[in-house]
Amino acid sequence: MSSAEKLMALDRTILLVDDNAVQAGIRQTILRRAGYYVFTALNPVRALEQMKENTLPADVNLVITDHVMPGMSGTQFVSELRRFQPKLPILVISGMEEASDLYDGLDVEFRVKPLPPDHLLDCVRNLLLEGTSAKPLSNTPSVEQAFPVAR
Repeated sequence: MSSAEKLMALDRTILLVDDNAVQAGIRQTILRRAGYYVFTALNPVRALEQMKENTLPADVNLVITDHVMPGMSGTQFVSELRRFQPKLPILVISGMEEASDLYDGLDVEFRVKPLPPDHLLDCVRNLLLEGTSAKPLSNTPSVEQAFPVAR
C-alpha cells in the first residue's frame, strides 16, 4: 500500500455487517491492517438501529454487508439503509452470484465470495474515492494524489 493510499485510509470508517463471526473477523483484520477504522455488527437489525440512531462512535463512510443473514437479508438491510443514507457507498459480498439482481436500483457494488484480500481492498478504495461519504473528510487526497501517474 502506497503512502497516498495509507493517507486515504485514515479517518475512513467502515461498518461491516456479517452474521458469520469468522468471516467478519477476517475482513475486519484485513481492513484494519490497511488503516481503516472498522465497526463490526453480527446482526443487521442492530446495525440498522445504530445507523438510524447515530450511536456508532464515528460517522460511517462505507458499509460492507453480507447478503444472507438471519432476521434481515442484505437486500432488506440495504433498502432500509437507503431510506436515510441514499448516497452512502455500500459493498455487498455474497456467495450467491444470482443475488446481484435483487440489488438493482439500490446503488451498491456487488461482489461474489470468495473475495481475496487485495480485491476487497481495491473495492473499498474505489468506493471511497468515487462514492459520497456520510461526512466530508478532511485530508482526503484527490484521485491524482492517491493514484499518481508516472510521466
